[in-house]
Amino acid sequence: MRFMVIVPGNEDSEAGVMPTEEMLAEMGRYNEELVNAGIVLAMDGLQPTSRGAKVRFEGGKRTVIDGPFTEAKELVAGFWIIQVSSKEEAIEWVKKAPFDGGTEIEIRQIFENDDFGTEFTPELREQEDRLRQRMTEQRG
Repeated sequence: MRFMVIVPGNEDSEAGVMPTEEMLAEMGRYNEELVNAGIVLAMDGLQPTSRGAKVRFEGGKRTVIDGPFTEAKELVAGFWIIQVSSKEEAIEWVKKAPFDGGTEIEIRQIFENDDFGTEFTPELREQEDRLRQRMTEQRG
């Protein structure tokens, strides 16, 4: 089972305040533990929304909205994608993360091909498998 672990943004992350050396070291130790366990598929921090954009879709119209975005409680500052055997295992790993101060980390399961049922035809599954193979090859 794959899960996305979502680290929320806050006023500091939106202001571009960088973590302290101590926090970077703590996070480095935690990340190393995840990698050593062989469960990390991806992980990164995100730049503030002032450096981002949104694209709104309405009919055939596309509208670009430049950051910053004001709803700080709904922003994402970073993420991990982990592969574990259950939601409970994902929770146990996240509980070890070096956060404090009331931070709430969100854990969301990622859809797998079988979750889509019969609508996900053999042809669509083949296309998905082909795309995933190409992605793996491109990463080298």
